[in-house]
Amino acid sequence: MDVSLTRNFCIIAHVDHGKTTLSDRLLEFTNTVQQRVMTDQHLDSMDLEKERGITIKSHPVTMSYPAKDGRTYKLNLMDTPGHVDFSYEVSRSLAACEGAVLLIDAAQGVEAQTVANAHLAFSQNLKVIPVINKIDLPSANLELCLKQLEDILTIPAEEAILASGKSGIGIQDILEAVIARVPPPRWADYAQTRTLVFDSLYDSYRGVIAYCRVFSGSIKAGDIMQLMSTGQRSEVKEVGIFTPKMQKSATLGAGDVGYIVSNIKDTADIKTGDTITLARQPASEMLPGYKEVRPMVFCGLYPLESSDYEKLKAALGRLRLNDSAFVYASESSVALGFGFRCGFLGLLHMEIIQERVRREHDVEIISTYPSVVYQIVKHDGSILEVDNPINLPDPGTFTEIREPTIKASIHLPNDCMGDILSLIMEKRGTCEHTDTLDANRVMLTCVLPLNEILVDFNDRLKSITHGYGSMDYELGEYRASDLVKMEILINSDPVDAFASIVHREKAEGKGRELCEKLADIIPPQMFKVAIQAAIGGKIIARDNVREMRKDVTAKCYGGDISRKRKLLDKQKEGKKKMKQIGRVSIPPDAFIQVLKN
Repeated sequence: MDVSLTRNFCIIAHVDHGKTTLSDRLLEFTNTVQQRVMTDQHLDSMDLEKERGITIKSHPVTMSYPAKDGRTYKLNLMDTPGHVDFSYEVSRSLAACEGAVLLIDAAQGVEAQTVANAHLAFSQNLKVIPVINKIDLPSANLELCLKQLEDILTIPAEEAILASGKSGIGIQDILEAVIARVPPPRWADYAQTRTLVFDSLYDSYRGVIAYCRVFSGSIKAGDIMQLMSTGQRSEVKEVGIFTPKMQKSATLGAGDVGYIVSNIKDTADIKTGDTITLARQPASEMLPGYKEVRPMVFCGLYPLESSDYEKLKAALGRLRLNDSAFVYASESSVALGFGFRCGFLGLLHMEIIQERVRREHDVEIISTYPSVVYQIVKHDGSILEVDNPINLPDPGTFTEIREPTIKASIHLPNDCMGDILSLIMEKRGTCEHTDTLDANRVMLTCVLPLNEILVDFNDRLKSITHGYGSMDYELGEYRASDLVKMEILINSDPVDAFASIVHREKAEGKGRELCEKLADIIPPQMFKVAIQAAIGGKIIARDNVREMRKDVTAKCYGGDISRKRKLLDKQKEGKKKMKQIGRVSIPPDAFIQVLKN
């Protein structure tokens, strides 16, 4: 097919604005998927995606559409995630397209990720087609959506297409707009073959399968391909397209989106964002890839059974292959044994990776408390980066600790503003300015420490705003703060799994809470065991584990009190001696219960 008859586009939107449902209607309308095999959320291949109703991975599909002008076009569609933690996934899809369908929920209007994803598309010079979705809802407010489109995104309202993914309204208008407004594939006239790898997965029978977009030239089975970043060569075994299942084809030409199966068996060899060319006539310059993303949240992952260590290592290697925003390195803990220090883009990203390890690779794991990367400024001016509280140097060796901040845009209803400002202050944040979006909604621009939003910020934002609030954020600068390392001591021995870096003002409350929780969970010991929270040498909170007690006076029937006292004093001495030489054995499931909570 002629390159001028190909269109590459993706669907971008805020979470739950109907991207996957619209994709289903497009597949039905173009007869790409037969009605008898069609399922809801057809492009969401993971059980996890269907359960949670979110898209985690972008899914390519090739459709054939006979347009009103009498010509048949090849449309390559990519459905993308909407959550801020998967914005890297969105940017990879955008790099492989020339246009983007921007979806806006008619009932909710422009939300935080709508703005973020639209700006991602604008920055890559893509043609953005605005679509107001869910217009058949009783709560739809078209006037407001069109006004927000012009005021917030500066897109003319007359460009908007009214549609409903659920009832199939406006599907043909969207397809016709894609053909009319999205330009044909760019850079197709480059002399050599250049193919961008935007994703990959590991198949235990066929090795590494690269998902790619061919920009120029062609590639077919039997060719010797070359990875431009490393120069590694490999024979192409099979090429094909997605319909949406993998369908083998003879060749992939300019503008095509498909997959390449080669001789490469190691997951680390193919990097996302690499350019594939042909070894016999290699290209001289690579395609613009992706900026390297840096993980923002770190935690330790440990196998429940120490014998599963190698299995966990293999599982993380395969997840790293098709999610280059995820990183890991080996570490060990006195309490939990051997495991890995893992880095994620955000909390949802962390949760999804952990769930995928359990389900797809059948490894039961436990994770430590999430932390972020701190900068330690030493006396000589050098900066040390620390992502694990255990590695924090002695306080006398550095002048200050800097913590990462985020710049957050929070969209919320007017009547929740007071409560949200209180939440921001509680989390040590500052509100820089407020923008009024319309009569009912405002947007706050805030700066918050990343460490403070790790655990419950998003949940509390949703509960305060009754589900109407939304947040998008980007990493800000590092700021100096009064941070300290808090350790938990059990019978005077520090437990590395519970070490954390906290703000000095919040240390006492957090330490007391952790001590109480541990005292409840750790089983009774033969002698009184102290659980203490300490900053340096200063104890800031304490609780005791219950002690077992044998009733040594049970055999005394009456008689003088001195006889009972003698037996009790003997028991007391024994416990004192035991405390000096005894050790506290804490079962691993006690750590697991605390860390799960």
